[in-house]
Amino acid sequence: MTGGVDATGASFVPGLARAAAEADGSPPFSDQTLVDVRSGTATVVGDAHAAAVRRGDEAELVVHPDDRRQGRGAELLQRLIDETHGPLLLWAHGDHPGSRVLASRFGLDETRRLLQQRAPVPSSPRPPRLRDGDRVTAFRPGVDDAAWLDLNARAFADHPEQGSLVQADLDARQAEAWFDAGDFVLLWRGDDLLAFCWLKLDAGQPGEFYAVGVSPDHQGEGLGGAVVDAGFARLAERGADTAALYVEGDNTAALRLYAARGFTDHAVDVQYTLAR
Repeated sequence: MTGGVDATGASFVPGLARAAAEADGSPPFSDQTLVDVRSGTATVVGDAHAAAVRRGDEAELVVHPDDRRQGRGAELLQRLIDETHGPLLLWAHGDHPGSRVLASRFGLDETRRLLQQRAPVPSSPRPPRLRDGDRVTAFRPGVDDAAWLDLNARAFADHPEQGSLVQADLDARQAEAWFDAGDFVLLWRGDDLLAFCWLKLDAGQPGEFYAVGVSPDHQGEGLGGAVVDAGFARLAERGADTAALYVEGDNTAALRLYAARGFTDHAVDVQYTLAR
């Protein structure tokens, strides 16, 4: 098992992630983790057979499907525990039986559940219900960045990942092959950005509601439903037949919104915590 390496020495990570996703039906690493691997701001431990990626006190690990049941996962986890001081947060994407076994063996506590839901994309989506003067536009790179970053920070102030995005993170996502400004839907009232729906369409994957946000000052006005409906219209226009999204398991308002539009549970990501 190799030591920690930077992005230039971790070229095996995307291939390992793809192999695991094909076998498990869910990606082993988040998009932000892969961005941080490429930028060299994450620490990678392991090799093409099994690897862990650590970002601060959070970590994700995966074993190649051909190399499982050989103790590699336990070896990686023990190394992470030995090398991390303070609490350690571990994501188990897909909540697979192997991750539950490891969690029990190492005394990890489940502290967060992130639901992946899916819904069929209607062939004739309902148009978004807008107030007079409200308008829906596509994101304009280099023009709408500041307005979106401000709204995103306020809408996700309590969210440990989404709410912390800065310009460099937005730039990194715009550089991804899947990014299309037309899939980034903004809802304006005059010059004020009130809500957004960011879609991610990646070859061979369902059309993902990558992020949906509403200004905290305008909750209860139906803006979330409006941008989700606009998102469905865009997915239909792009030929997607299935929609996917991630939502916190305790976000009752969002769960009601998505259930009303046909979303049902498909998979779950679990965060475990090792307290010190």
